[in-house]
Amino acid sequence: MTTLNALTIDTGPEPLTTVIWLHGLGASGHDFEPVVPEFRFARTRPIRFIFPHAPELPVTINGGMIMPAWYDILAMDVNRKVDATQLRASAELVAQFIRQERERGVASENILLGGFSQGGAVAYELALSYPEPLGGLFALSTYFATADSIKLSEANRQLPVFIAHGRFDQVVAEHLGQAAHQKLQALGYEPEYHSYGMEHSLCLEEVRDLDAFFERLVASAL
Repeated sequence: MTTLNALTIDTGPEPLTTVIWLHGLGASGHDFEPVVPEFRFARTRPIRFIFPHAPELPVTINGGMIMPAWYDILAMDVNRKVDATQLRASAELVAQFIRQERERGVASENILLGGFSQGGAVAYELALSYPEPLGGLFALSTYFATADSIKLSEANRQLPVFIAHGRFDQVVAEHLGQAAHQKLQALGYEPEYHSYGMEHSLCLEEVRDLDAFFERLVASAL
C-alpha cells in the first residue's frame, strides 16, 4: 500500500493529542511548521503535530505540471471541478496517520484534523466520513469539494468545525468557504465561521482564533 511521508513535531513527551494538518497545492508538510510555536494550547501539554506531504501528481490547471497535490484540479470555475476519486484516495492515505495514532494509544476523540486550501478539501471528506469519532475539524481558506457525494459518518455528526477564510482571497474565493459553512448547517452541523482581511494565506488573528478552538477541544477531552 502507498504511504505518505510526513513531518512530525511533538511539543512534549508522550503526547495524547494529535493534530493532523494538510498543506495546499504545490506546498509541503513544512509549510505550516513555523506556526507550531505560536500555539499557546500546545505549551501547557504535549501535542503531536503531523504534517503529511502530498503525493506528486500532474495538475491540469497548471498545464499538467507534476507537483505536490492531493488531487487534480480540472477547471478553475466558480465551483471548482476536481478529481473526486483522487481526493478520496488522498483521504484514505491520510487516514493511515489516524490509524497509526490510534495504534500508539491516542483516543480518536483526541485527534484533530484539518488543512489549508486543497488540504482542507481532503480534511472535509476524511473527517466527516471517518467511522470513529474525531476531536475536531479545521478548514482554512478552502471549500467542501465533495459536499454532494460524501457518505457522512454517524460517529462524526456532532463534530466541532472551525472554518476560516480571507475576504480578499483570489485563489479560493470566500464565497466557497461560506458555501461550505451553509452546507454543513443544512446537514445539521454547527460550524463556527471566521472571516479575515487577508488573501490566500494565514494571519496572526486567525492563528489566535484557531488556538482558542484547539484549547476548547483539548480541555473538553480531559
